[in-house]
Amino acid sequence: MKNIIVMVGLLLALPGWAQTKVVKANAVKANDYGVTYSLPKTQLVVDAEVTKVSCKAGPYYPYAEKYLGVENVVTEDEVYYELGKVTLVNRGIPDKENTYIVSFKAGTVAPYVYLTEDGLLCSINAEYEPEATNEADDSKRKKKRLSEATSVLSEELLMAGSTAKQAEVAAKQIYRIRESRLNILTGDADNLPPDGEAMKLVIEELEAQEEALTDLFTGIKTRETDHYEVTLIPEGDLEKEVMFRFSEKLGIVDADDLGGEPIYMNLTATERAPQLDPKEAEKKEKSLKGIVYNVPGKAAIELFSARKTYFKGEVQITEFGTREALAPVMFEDKKAPVKVYFYPETGAIKQIIQ
Repeated sequence: MKNIIVMVGLLLALPGWAQTKVVKANAVKANDYGVTYSLPKTQLVVDAEVTKVSCKAGPYYPYAEKYLGVENVVTEDEVYYELGKVTLVNRGIPDKENTYIVSFKAGTVAPYVYLTEDGLLCSINAEYEPEATNEADDSKRKKKRLSEATSVLSEELLMAGSTAKQAEVAAKQIYRIRESRLNILTGDADNLPPDGEAMKLVIEELEAQEEALTDLFTGIKTRETDHYEVTLIPEGDLEKEVMFRFSEKLGIVDADDLGGEPIYMNLTATERAPQLDPKEAEKKEKSLKGIVYNVPGKAAIELFSARKTYFKGEVQITEFGTREALAPVMFEDKKAPVKVYFYPETGAIKQIIQ
């Protein structure tokens, strides 16, 4: 099962740090001292960082080297895409086929559990503080607009006849701005700003004017970075599974779009619970009494293209593991109730405090 989910506008929609929301549920008489929860199944999330680069040529680019000594300039309007980091995250989602009830004995001291909003188990008899994860690191956008230059076009430049003459006048204006800035910094200007703050503002304004005029020669590159997700629920080993394709002209495209270079996944189980026949599986399921939790398996995963490896590592996979249970007697001590912490993304035990 695989889906592409486009995540755009990350600066507004996702501040960079995503945190799981949890809710506290008390086991009281009204609910028969039981709280319903689900175990998770593994959903692998491939996150691709893609930057859209929009290039706008400046009107004086043929004269950039002659007047400014700059060679690497934008010479034509174009849009292209760059593929940045490709990362892998294990995101647990509720397994509807594995829903249980945390049952406590009447009279137990204030039993409670923490669940995610989706009903995944986080802790029993213990306060739970979700861990923040950096899901959108470096999703920065940088924009400059050619229109910024219009505010610094002098009368002399505007009245110049040919493009060549305009470029010459613009270059002279750039050098005058640089000279003015240097004179202020060295104290040689006739009219110095009255204080440090005023000097800072003047310098910033001069730098903005210089940049806007320089853009008329070098052009502008606008970079917008977004993140794209592809999700996969693993059911077995994979070899060169196409997760998505990338095109420098189009960005992320579907896995079946041959216009892009494929990004593959290899997935190989490294720890897997023995397969049980139907009778053995039914017998084990009936034996699970108490707090049921996951013991995940593991898989080696690689994300790569023909030119580069983006991710290589080992990931816990609940589908490759098994389930066990904590005995109910563990939670019957009124004086020192046992505290249990879980990994909500895998359903595995993180820590038991007695």
